[in-house]
Amino acid sequence: MSKKLAVISDIAGYGRCALTAAIPVISALKVQCCPVVTAVLSNHAGYPSCYFDDYTDRMTPYIGEWKTLGFEMDGIMTGFLGSARQAEIVTDFIQHFKRRDTMLLVDPTMGDHGTRYRICDEEICDAMRELIVYADIITPNLTEACLLTETPWQENGWSRRRLSDLTFKLLMLGAGAVVLTGVVKGNSIMNVIHEKGKEPIFQTAHYVEGSYHGTGDIFAAVLGASVVRGVELEEAVRRAAAFTRKCVEKSKALGTEEREGLCLEECLGYLMKL
Repeated sequence: MSKKLAVISDIAGYGRCALTAAIPVISALKVQCCPVVTAVLSNHAGYPSCYFDDYTDRMTPYIGEWKTLGFEMDGIMTGFLGSARQAEIVTDFIQHFKRRDTMLLVDPTMGDHGTRYRICDEEICDAMRELIVYADIITPNLTEACLLTETPWQENGWSRRRLSDLTFKLLMLGAGAVVLTGVVKGNSIMNVIHEKGKEPIFQTAHYVEGSYHGTGDIFAAVLGASVVRGVELEEAVRRAAAFTRKCVEKSKALGTEEREGLCLEECLGYLMKL
């Protein structure tokens, strides 16, 4: 029987991000993706306009049916949350469905490139900090790590010592492990893995330039599904980074517009071999 991974996020009809990207990736890794939708969008918000349907009021009765039917999850992942109220609903979900052996990955989707997303206010930042208390793994980018720890943002000049200090501050918020993603240094890109009680690990690879929407969603999906299948965290991060890089390379080769997201359809066969 395949493992089951609940993914709490939005879904966009056009543009590969959030659930639109996560579902095929998780399925390719032979894990059953069980979506909990926070919002339905015609296309992601990186386009000039979009239709947006807030699912906050529908989430509680939706989740209530799962509780009534006694569903159980091997893992839970959280992505974009549109309000502190949604964070409260997600906290209740976690408290009900997270068993001792249920992996919880929180992807604190709050901003990028030193800037908060428009919808991310202080109330949402505080709500994310509260969610992190329950997390086994969190996957912030550098912007989100700075927001969560109230560290001044800077684009360059991040030594390994300073990155270690940053991930330690994140661990102090309560997570079992931090995977700080996508730190660009010259021609290299680095992911920092810091598990509670251990020294940080720095995984470095060649940087393939590109700012595609949904890159973090795909990385988190590979990581979460791999860990649910029993892959050790360090190896799971390596696989997530390798697949994301392969998707970027293929998307660049095909001339894919960055806001359309990574052309993961061309690369799913790679995941199926893992």
